[in-house]
Amino acid sequence: MIRTIYFFILCFFALGAVGFFLINREKSVPEARENWKKFIVYFGIIHALFLSIVIDPLVFHWLAAVIIIVGIFELFTLHKNAGYLKKRFFLFSLFLYVLVAYGFYLFSNSGKEKILFAFLVLSIFDSFSQIAGQLWGRRKIFPKISPNKTVEGIIGGAVVALGSSLLFEELIDGTAIQKSLVTMAIVLFAFLGDMLTSLYKRTYHVKDFSHLIPGHGGFLDRFDSLIAGGAGITMLEVVMNY
Repeated sequence: MIRTIYFFILCFFALGAVGFFLINREKSVPEARENWKKFIVYFGIIHALFLSIVIDPLVFHWLAAVIIIVGIFELFTLHKNAGYLKKRFFLFSLFLYVLVAYGFYLFSNSGKEKILFAFLVLSIFDSFSQIAGQLWGRRKIFPKISPNKTVEGIIGGAVVALGSSLLFEELIDGTAIQKSLVTMAIVLFAFLGDMLTSLYKRTYHVKDFSHLIPGHGGFLDRFDSLIAGGAGITMLEVVMNY
């Protein structure tokens, strides 16, 4: 099963490479080079997370802790660089982040199959929403918060993620409807996480949280969807078990 999943990951990256090739035809040389750098770094990140899950989920559990801690550091640093402005907004954002991060931390301690399923759905949604948005995006969702997010991009990413989840449905228990609901919940929380981190950045007038990851910005720029999506799984479990 793991080999089959990895084969599909490689196939998705091949499709992504085709998408980036089409996108970069309309870009300048520096922009195209930056896009390819982002693609290559993302390839490495996905493989690192995938290996941490399949080799020993405890490794992913510790990686989740590192992501959360660095995220808190980035929130504080951005607030500090802004001259400690809008303290109430910062404190509320920090409280919300800690709450969501706790849900993500609990999720990171789940079984291998459940973590792998959520990770695959999140990665596919994140990748293909960006590709679909750049290829066909016309209508902005929240232009003042996240100017690059489009309706077409989100729909494209959600459709591919939902369809792809059928390939990995054996990883989680439940009926077909329950599995589809889990997938849609992951997508919804991933989108909300992305929007909330974008709102935080726009409030302090910056593009990225930091420059820790080449081509991607900071840890929260790259892992906001993963954190929120994992927290969404935890919340869904609480509601369903209640």
